[in-house]
Amino acid sequence: MALEKSLVELIAHKRDGSAHTDADVKRLIGAFLAGELADYQLTAWLMAVFLRGMTDSETVALTNAMLHSGDVLDLSAVPGVKVDKHSTGGVGDKVSLCLAPLVAACGVKVPMVSGRGLGHTGGTLDKLEAIPGFSVEMDAARFVAVVRDVGTAMIGQTARIAPADKRIYALRDVTATVESIPLIVASILSKKLAEGIDALVLDVKVGRGAFMKTESDARTLATALVRVGTAAGKEVVALLTRMDAPLGKTIGNANETREAIELLHGGGPADLIECTNALAVEMLLLGGVVKNAAEAKAALSKAISSGSAARVMEKLIEAHGGDPRVVTDTKLLVMAPAVTEIKAETSGHVSAINALELGLAAVSMGAGRTRADQRVDHGVGIELLKKPGDTVQAGEVLALSHTRERGSAPVARIRAAFTLGEAQPALPLVIDRIVAQTS
Repeated sequence: MALEKSLVELIAHKRDGSAHTDADVKRLIGAFLAGELADYQLTAWLMAVFLRGMTDSETVALTNAMLHSGDVLDLSAVPGVKVDKHSTGGVGDKVSLCLAPLVAACGVKVPMVSGRGLGHTGGTLDKLEAIPGFSVEMDAARFVAVVRDVGTAMIGQTARIAPADKRIYALRDVTATVESIPLIVASILSKKLAEGIDALVLDVKVGRGAFMKTESDARTLATALVRVGTAAGKEVVALLTRMDAPLGKTIGNANETREAIELLHGGGPADLIECTNALAVEMLLLGGVVKNAAEAKAALSKAISSGSAARVMEKLIEAHGGDPRVVTDTKLLVMAPAVTEIKAETSGHVSAINALELGLAAVSMGAGRTRADQRVDHGVGIELLKKPGDTVQAGEVLALSHTRERGSAPVARIRAAFTLGEAQPALPLVIDRIVAQTS
């Protein structure tokens, strides 16, 4: 009988490019949580993973070890297929706010554990907290009850959901190992599977405003997420979507929440509608309430035209302690009072808008954070009056900024994010759909 490898031998095993067994991975993560494996030792292992990679089997083992390091929500009392959506993050991405109630109104339960903004991308929780009284904190029993009765609930990651992921990510963040695909996959899936879901739709964004800048990198991540999520026993679909220009016409918290609510009433900008509907169709298909995409689109249209999606949003807000009147009176989502017009200096067509630059500009105004412990100002933000493809005359307003004080808007930076030139052909928002390969 072979002797069990020591923890140092397990680190060396990965350093040398060998694959771990499920038991190896479980032992490493368990020892780390128990204090038997020091931070610097796990850091050595993380760098070995970064350099040597992991097989799908190893990544599934890591996902499961992180998933079961804390509580896994039990949604067995909630009837039907439970489906969530995860976005890799982008500027102006307020899709979750309108997607969850819209899909729930069509009969699919949507348990959602979301995150806060960090860096140039906004966070769903920060946008929800722009609603007066809305609390993203909810114990497990209440969360299950709200999902069952309302159809959706939207909370933040608790200390008991995948705690190993939180500790490991903190080490990755300061040791240059964040970009490892297996580590990204295990981090995302461990948190999502802890929700007790049956299926997952992924929005993997690509472009200047996304974390994945190239289509090749985004495709690699999306494919790995689908493969590993499927191997972990869940139905998983991923869409690759563009994130060169901001999604929609608003960047911030209160103004993005307002725009998401407008979609539930049949309004909203075309790109936000397209992205939301594309993800919603996938969720309805995985939820088994429709037979094909055409039926899904018809159900989504009816949910909006009948007002049922807006009513689910009201119930969701009320269940979280918020003021449901914002659904019919979005002026209750208060914006910062100082409005600055950012005007074009030349004429032309908007050939590009740099989402990253506008995201960073919004952060500098207080709409986001550069450290996890920072507070955000829900009322500041940017409104885009022009989008790619639009014609602009010199002196015409490109965007509006909302700040607390006059003269505090980063006017030059916002203006520089707009490229004026020749008209460019419109590219499709959804680049590709990635599903598990069948043998």
